[in-house]
Amino acid sequence: MWQEKNGKLYKKFIFDDFAEAFSFMAEVADVAEEQQHHPEWKNVYNIVEFWLKTHDEDAITDKDKRLASTIDELALQYADTTAAKPKSSNIPPAAKKVVLYADGGSRGNPGPSASGYVLYDENEQILQQSGEYLGITTNNQAEYQAVKLGLEKAKAIGAREVDIYLDSLLVVNQMKGTFKVKNRDLWPIHQAIKDLLPAFQQVTFTHVPREMNKLADAEVNKVLDAQPNT
Repeated sequence: MWQEKNGKLYKKFIFDDFAEAFSFMAEVADVAEEQQHHPEWKNVYNIVEFWLKTHDEDAITDKDKRLASTIDELALQYADTTAAKPKSSNIPPAAKKVVLYADGGSRGNPGPSASGYVLYDENEQILQQSGEYLGITTNNQAEYQAVKLGLEKAKAIGAREVDIYLDSLLVVNQMKGTFKVKNRDLWPIHQAIKDLLPAFQQVTFTHVPREMNKLADAEVNKVLDAQPNT
């Protein structure tokens, strides 16, 4: 996840080796040139670090965020590639813990809805990010569906522990058992998530402000924007 440090967006990426890191940097250089936004970066062997800041602005801008999102998309391609390598089948114990950011949205509530999620490893490297169109439903349904989709992906990649972060306080408290699920329409999806939990050694649910869930929210809006008449 990108962090704000000294007025800049910062993130570190770790690759298998220098060749992979260099290939990634070459792709970033191309898109940076296209966007006319050239990052401050540093490479040491398999590690690439970025500091994004629009030079003539006093604060982080949409231009910085747009390049950050593009860099994440490029990095995800390498995550997908390395997952297919034979050595990746032997996942070290530390890599079996993942962080899941999930979000859902409905334009109309009920209305056209989508869910989005982002999976990170413990080094804050993106393992998977995706979104799915749900049709006509509600915000709460979309939030729940995002958790389910993310947990299913975490299970598929062999994760044993999952820390889940959402900006829906309702879903967090209902999954913790603090709130009862009074809306019967939510019963099936709530139960579907509960049925997934035994596949993991530990699952936690934490509420975060919306501004800390921007990448998952971006997945939701990307899916909705691609739909006609939304």
